[in-house]
Amino acid sequence: MVEQEVNSHKLACVIAMLLDDKLAKDITILNISNVSSLADYFVIASGDSTPQVKALMEAVKEKIKHHFSRLPVRSENDQKNRWNLLDYGDVVVHILHKDERQTYALEKFWSHAFSVSENEWRSTAADFSSYK
Repeated sequence: MVEQEVNSHKLACVIAMLLDDKLAKDITILNISNVSSLADYFVIASGDSTPQVKALMEAVKEKIKHHFSRLPVRSENDQKNRWNLLDYGDVVVHILHKDERQTYALEKFWSHAFSVSENEWRSTAADFSSYK
């Protein structure tokens, strides 16, 4: 178990990497710190099926707890388990079924936020690749 402090940017990047490792689709990190007091970052990802959405959420919770001793402040999901939310305070993770992702279009709603490029999150999370 690795217990270390991690800032919100690195946490968001590691979560994106974990989601990628579990075959999540369309992973996006939005830096919302300049446009909202809700959090510093949103990590948004899609799953192809309801079981995958649930598995992605469970994998993130387990790995972040194990490696950083952090539990979400709260977690939510809809009744059909097609939209899961993990709130770590500074980072909020949205894992949606691909159909809900298109319907709710979170990136369009938060279009005034800054996107973190895939190259950047992969580079930032590279130090944490042993955490898989």
